[in-house]
Amino acid sequence: MNRQQRAVITGIGILAPNGIGLAEFWQSLLECRSGIGPVTLFDASGFKSRVAGEIKGFDPRDYIEAEQKPKRMARHTQLAYAAAMMALRDARLDPDDLNLASPTPVIIGVSTSAIEVIESVFRSLEKSGPNRAPVTSLSSSSPQAAANTIADRIGSFAHAATVSSACPSGLDAVASAADMINKGEAEIAIAGGADAPITPLAMSSFIASGIVSDSNGEPDKASRPFDRNRQNGVLAEGACVFVIENAETAAARGATAYLEITGYARRRDPDSAQPGCGLVDSMTLAMANACNSLEDIDYICAYGPSDRFLDAAEVRFIKEVFGQRAYNIPVTSIKGVTGNPLAAGGPFQVATCAMSMRDQLIAPTANFESGDDDCDLDFVPTYPRKTKVDCALINVRGLGGGASSMVVQRCLE
Repeated sequence: MNRQQRAVITGIGILAPNGIGLAEFWQSLLECRSGIGPVTLFDASGFKSRVAGEIKGFDPRDYIEAEQKPKRMARHTQLAYAAAMMALRDARLDPDDLNLASPTPVIIGVSTSAIEVIESVFRSLEKSGPNRAPVTSLSSSSPQAAANTIADRIGSFAHAATVSSACPSGLDAVASAADMINKGEAEIAIAGGADAPITPLAMSSFIASGIVSDSNGEPDKASRPFDRNRQNGVLAEGACVFVIENAETAAARGATAYLEITGYARRRDPDSAQPGCGLVDSMTLAMANACNSLEDIDYICAYGPSDRFLDAAEVRFIKEVFGQRAYNIPVTSIKGVTGNPLAAGGPFQVATCAMSMRDQLIAPTANFESGDDDCDLDFVPTYPRKTKVDCALINVRGLGGGASSMVVQRCLE
């Protein structure tokens, strides 16, 4: 990353299965209060997997103005829009009177796009024929819809883009925005990730791939990152969007910075026979870009999807990078509480690190009861841990072999 200008996060908006808003999200992580439960967004009674991380109590009309026609938006666009407005207000910026000093890029990561819209169009085609699809089908199902809708709302005439790189999409979007700040291409940016894959088509596809849990009897225990009895991950939805600013601009307007984004790298697995091995290079390069040594990392916010093989692989590659010191670094996954919200997952982890740095507190890895020979690091079981968290490393890995890592730093000034 080019770091001529410092990129800091000054606003966070989050809608997650375990809570709407940053305070509720963080408290549930500290309490290991799961947001995973039976699927209610559609009739999943015939599905092998019937649990997911759904956002409870979300009514788009509570977050989106009527003139924006929220019911015409895809669910992931609704979530991204709501999160963006929350982030602006958290940064003490009025969405109705922004008066921004410079063009504001909007960069949103998505993985699955508007699957429920696509499903509804197909049903309409089957029922009424090919010429009776809803008139808003094309615009609402566009992968670019979330970024465009937010940009239109704030009057941005700058860069509006969509990043789609599987699960790393949201983290990649945040890194792209931070890079624009670093290079002086923007003073302020809006970036994050959103996905809403809890639909029949998406669920059946994930079930066919064999990567989602069928622990239907105990939904809150279905996701067990790094635990000896982990089986598979749990699909989830969510959105997390940030206001990212030039540190000097933020300070000049009296904004409080949650953290600084100091390093980033993304790589593909160089060996397809070793899923996740791209993390070795992404972690190493992210720390190098941040000018950090192994000793500087206080905490690793891991991808940890509760997958039997990927959890073990991430642990193995953390050990490869950190050597013996890996055993002295707290390593946690939040997916025991949130499930895997795909593109929103990386931004969820960034928000988690922001809270950890604010409170100097690490949330435990929910549902971790005992490790095995492959997962034997310090996963912070059961209770939050009070400790120094000034520098954290974030990992995200995606289907197709992508790996992204980010280094974030506590703002001490």
